[in-house]
Amino acid sequence: MHIFIKNKKLTFDKYRIKCAIGKRGIGNKRKEGDKITPKGKFKITTILYRGDRVSHFKSKITSILIKKNMGWCDDPKSKKYNKLIKFPFKHKAERLFRRDNTYDIILVLNYNLRPVVKNKGSAIFIHVAKKNFQSTLGCIAVSKNNLKKIIKKVTKSTIVNIN
Repeated sequence: MHIFIKNKKLTFDKYRIKCAIGKRGIGNKRKEGDKITPKGKFKITTILYRGDRVSHFKSKITSILIKKNMGWCDDPKSKKYNKLIKFPFKHKAERLFRRDNTYDIILVLNYNLRPVVKNKGSAIFIHVAKKNFQSTLGCIAVSKNNLKKIIKKVTKSTIVNIN
């Protein structure tokens, strides 16, 4: 299966749905925090989810329950840059267990993972959109219901094509 993202639309199977992208659009990501959604072809490595907010689901991709002490390192000075971490953590990292529902379900894309290049950008996810589909910091965001539909279809060979 392929997932295509273009012009704030995400297409998979026969579905074409609204999505939010980085505030500065889709392009060549230059650095951490540039608010650009990276152009390219990616795979989904893992699904992270909140067990208290998402009922059990079946997926062909490894899924990890988000715990209160989990985060994602976005500090280029850390050896754990662009990796899943546990708090307490001495470097800058984003909490995954949040009050809002943005990270109830996260599809982790393999952007800047092998090898990890410091300051090239971290944590490019497909996650739950805010109610008004507000721009992201570089991720792709869709409605929670649509994300649940996508999870049922994705496999390790699914390609996410962003352009």
